[in-house]
Amino acid sequence: APPKVGAGDTASTPLQIDIAGIKIANAQLTWRDEKSRETTTLSNLDLGSGRVQADSGRHTLAVDALSLAAKGKTGADSFELKLDVPRLNISPDKSSGETLNLTANLAGSGRTLVAKLVLSGVEGNAKALKIGKLVLDLDAKAGESTLKARIDSPVAADIAAQTVALEKLAGSIDLANPKMPMKQLKLPLSGSLRADLAKQSAALDLGTRFDESNIALKLKVAKFAPLALGFDLDIDTLNVDKYMPPKKAEEKAAAAPAEGKTGSGGKDAAADKLDFSALKGHDVNGALRIGSLQVSKLKLAKLNAKIRLAGGRLEVSPLTMNLYEGSASGSLSLNAAGNQAGLKQNLTGISINPLMKDLADKDLLEGRGNVALDVTSQGGSVAAMKKALAGTASLSLKDGAIKGINLAQTMRDIKAKLGALQGKAEGATQKARAGDKTDFSELTASLKIANGVARNDDLAMKSPFLRLAGAGDIDIGAGQMNYLAKATLVNTSAGQGGKEADKVKGLTVPVRVTGPFDALSYKPELGDLAADMAKAKLEEKAGAITGKGDSKLKDKLKGLFGK
Repeated sequence: APPKVGAGDTASTPLQIDIAGIKIANAQLTWRDEKSRETTTLSNLDLGSGRVQADSGRHTLAVDALSLAAKGKTGADSFELKLDVPRLNISPDKSSGETLNLTANLAGSGRTLVAKLVLSGVEGNAKALKIGKLVLDLDAKAGESTLKARIDSPVAADIAAQTVALEKLAGSIDLANPKMPMKQLKLPLSGSLRADLAKQSAALDLGTRFDESNIALKLKVAKFAPLALGFDLDIDTLNVDKYMPPKKAEEKAAAAPAEGKTGSGGKDAAADKLDFSALKGHDVNGALRIGSLQVSKLKLAKLNAKIRLAGGRLEVSPLTMNLYEGSASGSLSLNAAGNQAGLKQNLTGISINPLMKDLADKDLLEGRGNVALDVTSQGGSVAAMKKALAGTASLSLKDGAIKGINLAQTMRDIKAKLGALQGKAEGATQKARAGDKTDFSELTASLKIANGVARNDDLAMKSPFLRLAGAGDIDIGAGQMNYLAKATLVNTSAGQGGKEADKVKGLTVPVRVTGPFDALSYKPELGDLAADMAKAKLEEKAGAITGKGDSKLKDKLKGLFGK
């Protein structure tokens, strides 16, 4: 008869088991999850044991010679399990057991995993269980990469409170890949792990070192599912480039923008794809500090970042660092909805030339100053991101140079060009030359960016001898530009150009800058200038006849035409 239950009481019947032995051979079990549409199958299931006794009321368990072997398949992956427990006794007064061995093999679609777990030295009681040593060995392979890991630690478990603690974690991780520059990487591990299964929380404190890098990681899991994770990561120095495979010549060629090309296919298109969907379903909050970092040739120092991931949106704010003799502060955001990205950064006191060389492999500018960026984009590939780029940017530099052209030298040649080009529309195109540059004491510009095209209308460059203004478009998506700069020589008593440039002092010379970033061309547009000079010469003659000629204009034309 069912037990009678009074008000406020619950029925509780202790479970008692006493089995002389268990023997199951060659069984099969199939489990189908209709919600996820996944099926797991166990086959060749063998289970055997000696005597098994359990009493839930007394909190006792005694198992003699338990063994389990099974093969299975879940999805496209197959697995094999083996468990061996020679003897295990658990009671409120005392617990003990011999070495437990568990082996699991997993194989599928180009990857394999072998895991071995050994528990030895079991003692304690039903409430507090201690394991003298836990050893976990992993041997995995995926493609050409292999991973071997070993972790060991004593274990303390409170069965009533459902807590587990590994206070003295130690071990190592060995990673090998023939494409890595160092071929093999070994990481020693030390730390501790605590888990509260009732509260679904855990805390990990882990330290490691490889090459010159010391790494300290603290993880706090507030909830297992959905994952709510907090972390604190501290790295003293890290050179990511050192551990990346070198780019092949064909990869470098594919990375360079091709004129007139709107996209790429096959392997290049696959490598170009971006997908932020992995950001969904997680709740992560943490801090990152790196003393010295090199990644994709960029050299950064004292990087500090606060990271927040929730609702498929990643926010890195504030994001601060030192770089290229200056500093930067701002934020970075990624959003899985629409594959969106945003970047805000204010760079102060930056040396622009080494930054551009390392960031984009471009040797276009010298100088030191400030850069401000506030840009957003979205798209499923790097190319799409470039074409959808929008926002603003500004630049303010001092004591630098524009590389590839010597405007003073170009203007020094104008006298000869004007004489030869009267009646023609333009001057000769000149390719950017590595040894040429135009010095400046101050340069400022602002950009408005839409659909991957940056528009500038307020370029202002000053030097003791030159003034430069300009306007035009920089097509980031296509990797090319079309820009008209207007140079005026204002002083030539010394410096670039010398006395030869006195002959064009005060004139404004338009210079058209066009082409892909890797092969810019400079073309002086002298047609209008020649027409202006011819008109000025006629006016001078008319002035001479009327006696009202401008003496300054006479001197200028005399220098230009040698008459």
